[in-house]
Amino acid sequence: MALYNLTLPKMGESVSEATITNWLKEPGDWIGEDEPVVEIATDKVDSDVPSPVAGVLKEKKFQDGQTVQVGDIIAILEIEAEGESTSLPETQEIPPIITTASSEEKHDGSENPKQREDHLHTQIPGVGQLEASAQQHSPVTSNSIRFYSPLVRNIAQEEGLTQQELDNIPGTANDGRLTKQDVLNYLQHRKQSAVPAPASAPVNSKQLATEETTAKPIHTVTSAGDEIIEMDRMRKLIAEHMVKSVQTSPHVCSFVEADVTNMVNWRNKIKDAYKKREGENITFTPLFIEAISKALKDFPMVNVSVDGTNIIKRKNINIGMAAALPSGNLIVPVIKNADQLSLVGLSKSVNDLAVRSRANKLKPDDTQGGTFTFTNIGAFGNIMGTPIINQPQAAILAVGTISKKPAVIETEFGDMIGIRHIMYLSMSYDHRVIDGALGGTFLRRVADYLEQWDTNRVI
Repeated sequence: MALYNLTLPKMGESVSEATITNWLKEPGDWIGEDEPVVEIATDKVDSDVPSPVAGVLKEKKFQDGQTVQVGDIIAILEIEAEGESTSLPETQEIPPIITTASSEEKHDGSENPKQREDHLHTQIPGVGQLEASAQQHSPVTSNSIRFYSPLVRNIAQEEGLTQQELDNIPGTANDGRLTKQDVLNYLQHRKQSAVPAPASAPVNSKQLATEETTAKPIHTVTSAGDEIIEMDRMRKLIAEHMVKSVQTSPHVCSFVEADVTNMVNWRNKIKDAYKKREGENITFTPLFIEAISKALKDFPMVNVSVDGTNIIKRKNINIGMAAALPSGNLIVPVIKNADQLSLVGLSKSVNDLAVRSRANKLKPDDTQGGTFTFTNIGAFGNIMGTPIINQPQAAILAVGTISKKPAVIETEFGDMIGIRHIMYLSMSYDHRVIDGALGGTFLRRVADYLEQWDTNRVI
């Protein structure tokens, strides 16, 4: 038997430490290859550390609540191999299994606030993130005595805990360290006990004027029988992102009607052969994304972002695709360089991201770098909608349900009435940089690509 040193793997360039939250295995337990051994928390992301080898857990080097540096040995395994103790090469990186409910990428203090804000805002759109604070990966202490992990610091900031409150919360981990559960228990107890917040210092007139122009939450009076449901972490992020988007961009919305009969008939004709050949379905979504990608190449000033008084024209066309999660929340995985993919490539990317979204197996990079967002509200039977822009993008397009309707058909022999497949497209865009002429023309171009579908196209 040989000994294997299981180390805390790298989880991103800006992540240097993690907090042990739960050991999934105990000494003496058998661990299979790639089987999760321990749960960890870094900043806002909860993840598992899998074992690259099979063996028996011999020793745990850290306990629940302790903070570990990347590269530290967290456990020792006995493996069936000859030779001395082994461990992974320092350069090897094992990506943890990331849950989509916490898919924010971490940042260190090297980024300025604007870069960090722009980066975070690309992750969840219609679907988003809380503003990041300047996070340092060096330990936070109170009077140079107590250590706080990045996750604990982040929760405290989001919940508005003062440093004094944080210092007074009893810690259950080794050496009295504070765990995530300690903070959550305190917040729950404070809520139930209705502990009043510390008295605020007097504010001057300038501070008062600033507060008066800031949106404040409305406290609703409850009645007997009402149920109070606290938002989960992801719903809080989405709510914050939506409010910030509306406050940032003056939204304008345009609508067009499209006759997609040719496209529908083409898909019905090829879908069985496609599934038999590729082993998966071809949906309407890749067809829509292809049309959007073509239109963005025609109108590159829609594929932009705003940075103060500067317009950033994006080189890449990365289409975010809104996907519903089993929890009822929403996330937007991104198809990178969508304009460079074939229709088969788009279809496979769409199916892959949709499956991994529902299984909570998206990686942080899957939700990064979007330049334009697409959402299919027709999947829920809606005919049209006015979606909220996914900051820092400048536009988001929604497609409604496809319905059979009587329509006037112009022919060389005169007008006639026929049954056609009709749908509505709607687009919300940032009026700071996209005027009605550009927004409306772009949306019409997307509809034209769908209407002019080649029924003889080979895929």
